[in-house]
Amino acid sequence: MGKILETVGNVFRSALEKDGNGKKYFNSAVILAAGSGSRFDSERKKQFVEIDGVPVVVRSAKVFNDCDFISEIVVVTVANEVDGVRRILEAAGITKLTKVVAGGATRQESSRIGFDNVNPMCDFAAIHDGARCLVTEEMIRDTFTAAYSWGAACAAEKVVDTVKRADVNGMVKETLDRREIWLAKTPQTFKADVYRAASYTAMKDGFEGTDDVSLAEHCGFKVKLVDCGTENIKLTYPEDEARMREILERRRREY
Repeated sequence: MGKILETVGNVFRSALEKDGNGKKYFNSAVILAAGSGSRFDSERKKQFVEIDGVPVVVRSAKVFNDCDFISEIVVVTVANEVDGVRRILEAAGITKLTKVVAGGATRQESSRIGFDNVNPMCDFAAIHDGARCLVTEEMIRDTFTAAYSWGAACAAEKVVDTVKRADVNGMVKETLDRREIWLAKTPQTFKADVYRAASYTAMKDGFEGTDDVSLAEHCGFKVKLVDCGTENIKLTYPEDEARMREILERRRREY
């Protein structure tokens, strides 16, 4: 029964990955590795930190590279690291890498630059923080599947704690309904025309968002949240390294 359900699921996903004419979508991945990492470690660029012997940027890129529904990978990094990042990724066997480009002054600008460098054939694009190197193929596929239906999708985590809204002095103003609160993660995946409209409308309006789906929201597009669980964490602080290693060790034991 399990194999039958798996086969049916694969057939269903395969159908979703094609347009109305039966042509497979051209899916691009834009991996952002241009952050300053100011909260992490001033002496180490977090995209080069090794988690179990593998640099973070390589670990992230490899997951996308292994997805059969991903057509190409564009990596965005800081200008003086473009050549070094390209060499690292090529040496690691990231065969779908098409470009490594210099990012902009902000994350939003880097995302737009990355998207501007995807193949003109691109149908859907995923924007992903390279520091979220524990992303899985299932998480990536689920955001693409949702984007095929909704035009925009965001990997997210449901909040389980009680959430308070406070004033500037830290005094509680209200308790929010946690059933309606999610933590936005990446990948954030878009139909190419949706992201193009959202990013350039934001630039024209001078709108600065904290993530890519906020640009789509600003433009009036609906965004589907996709539950990706609790393991899609971002390397932000030095102590995150230990947690990432623990997650990887547990995954090895289970699989």
